[in-house]
Amino acid sequence: MRKLCSALWIFSVVAQAATGNASKGSAADSVLFESKPYISTADYQTIVDSLAPGSLFGMSIRSLHTGKQIATVNADSFFTPASTMKTVTTAAALDYLPLNFQAKTSVHMEGSFAGKTFSGVIRLRGEGDPNISARFYSQPFYVLHQFADSIRSKNIDTLQIRIELDTTYFSGPRKPDHWKSNYFDSWYGAEITPLEFNDNCTLVHMDPGEKIGDTAKISIDPDIGYVKVNNALITGKGSRRKWKYSLDKDSAVLNISGTIGVNVTDAAIVIPVRDPNHYFEAAFIHAMKERGLIVIDDPAAQSGLDIYTFEYAGTPLLSFLDEINQRSQNLHAETLFRNFAAAKYGVGNVENGKKGVRTFLQKMELSAEDFILYDGCGLSPKNRLKPSSETKLLAKMARHPRGKYYIKSFASPWVGSGYKRMRELEYGWRIRFKTGFINEAHGLVGYMPTIDGDTLVIASYLNRTGKTPDNTCRGILDSIWSSIYRATNNGYASLLEMKKLYIQGESVSGLENRLRFFSEKFLDKPYLLGPTGEGYVDTIDSKPMVYTDSLDCVTYLEHVLALAKSPDENAIFKTLQKIRYLNGDIAYKNRKHYFVLDWIGEGTFARQIPQPNDTLVIRTIPKKAFFNAKGIAYGKPDPQIYLKYLPLDKAIEFSKQEWQGESTIRGIGFVSRLQIIDIFHTGFLILEKGKKPVLRDASQKFGKVLDHELQEYLESWVGTGKVPGILLFEFL
Repeated sequence: MRKLCSALWIFSVVAQAATGNASKGSAADSVLFESKPYISTADYQTIVDSLAPGSLFGMSIRSLHTGKQIATVNADSFFTPASTMKTVTTAAALDYLPLNFQAKTSVHMEGSFAGKTFSGVIRLRGEGDPNISARFYSQPFYVLHQFADSIRSKNIDTLQIRIELDTTYFSGPRKPDHWKSNYFDSWYGAEITPLEFNDNCTLVHMDPGEKIGDTAKISIDPDIGYVKVNNALITGKGSRRKWKYSLDKDSAVLNISGTIGVNVTDAAIVIPVRDPNHYFEAAFIHAMKERGLIVIDDPAAQSGLDIYTFEYAGTPLLSFLDEINQRSQNLHAETLFRNFAAAKYGVGNVENGKKGVRTFLQKMELSAEDFILYDGCGLSPKNRLKPSSETKLLAKMARHPRGKYYIKSFASPWVGSGYKRMRELEYGWRIRFKTGFINEAHGLVGYMPTIDGDTLVIASYLNRTGKTPDNTCRGILDSIWSSIYRATNNGYASLLEMKKLYIQGESVSGLENRLRFFSEKFLDKPYLLGPTGEGYVDTIDSKPMVYTDSLDCVTYLEHVLALAKSPDENAIFKTLQKIRYLNGDIAYKNRKHYFVLDWIGEGTFARQIPQPNDTLVIRTIPKKAFFNAKGIAYGKPDPQIYLKYLPLDKAIEFSKQEWQGESTIRGIGFVSRLQIIDIFHTGFLILEKGKKPVLRDASQKFGKVLDHELQEYLESWVGTGKVPGILLFEFL
């Protein structure tokens, strides 16, 4: 902010220009800079080159307000997106599926009764509900118990049945093409089926035996008799963990060997199961038995009339989105990909999912060629997208009628896949992002609100990371995002403080009363010369655009006036910038640097009050030299100002008298003897009927905001020749 509290600051800038030491401005320098100071792409590339040498870095940063990219690094090159590809799948599904979409599972009883015995076929039909698990319910059998209870409610206690699985809702392989074979041995590579139970995975607990040399104890959770274990794990010494496991290619068999220390506790692994449709069947039979039903397997049982059908509408669409974008669940993403395809084209498979995404991208006026999909979750190493196109997609989804649901489904620091990321950021919960990682590919994309009300849409990628540790790669992207966030939200804590103050003063009406109320709230705040600037918006002065920890004379006045005049707490920032900048256009060249000439002279927020015995002087304000010192071409003749002020001796007479009018609050400016500026200090003048005038200001001398008698302050300048006089102004 302008340093009016010290005339020497402006004098030094102008003197520097006059002696030829200022940088030369150009026509281009007089407009807002094309790039913004935090977008130091060269610095970011240097970080990448230093910490992940040989890797490929890509980034696109787009302003949501303007839709324009404001920084790019390889933004039009193709990158492996890893799980950030889920943002495409969820966007297409959210656009097409109804908000009340729910994945359904049904049980069809086809046969006959004899007393309390049902004989025939039970057909289980799945339409892709991945949350029949403890992820969504209190325990994994919740939905299956509901089915069992429904059967019992029909006065049935015995089932002599053959179970049929209707899996026609999805087509194509359970193991997606193009996934690496080792993925299918990990929980994140579970097979994709229309009947899904417990994430199509099981938890394997490993406990040491009673003594060294004993075979370890292996238990399965949930234990429904589906997964078989070949146990060659031996109890060893101490706390050593040295085991390995493998899964049979086609059947639910786990082979585990190695050693586990006798002191080891809480050892467990999560493994995917083979043929999850039959895993669901086994869980269904287990649930019926738990509910007291007698189940007799009869392979020869014949189908009959469709006697009863029980349907359970499970996972809502928005819960799908949370699991996919917040917790990055591949199973959920692939299931939704096929659900979306089935709803749109009748059959849920990868080809129809890809077809649906292409149609969606064309509808959104995006190039489908910029998004190369082989699956719905991003696990395929063949997936590709361009960072610039990803930010276009995110920007369009932010303006989509369902955009709020989309954005809220993303992770953030402390939430979902962002639980351990960027935790140190103050108010970092405002960021929403989607993470991504597969071998040698990292991604971080999402939304970053800024203090000035814009939102940055960011897509950042590291590919070909080689031997660079994954934690280092994540740290690089987190550091870049943190740097951008700190720059674009510098002063956010102060803005929140102002909002709290605004709420405290909501019941105070009338501009003068509000000015009194809010100006008093800042009493005893520390003084700091020039505490504010243009933040991230301009390159010259990057100090925060809002700052209440410390104040100078002008920023004190401006922050109070913004609080007093804002129609609501969300308008404070915009009001403050209108007070500080011509037309509210944030740029150093538009700042009202000269208080009387620019700030009062604009005629929007204040007007000078003529006084008897005013003296008139004419000054030429050297704006050209002032801006040249900052590398900005002013491009106009230096303006003249007709400065009317009350001479110091008359001002002292005024300050000695008790105020006879109605109590009010005004502004006061102290005229400088220097010809190159107008005033050097300002503040509020508290006028109470029957009392002497009180100056309320952010004082450099006293180092804080305080109240003191105007007479005392003026008399301290007598004989110095530094204060020709004062001027008074009213707030409009």
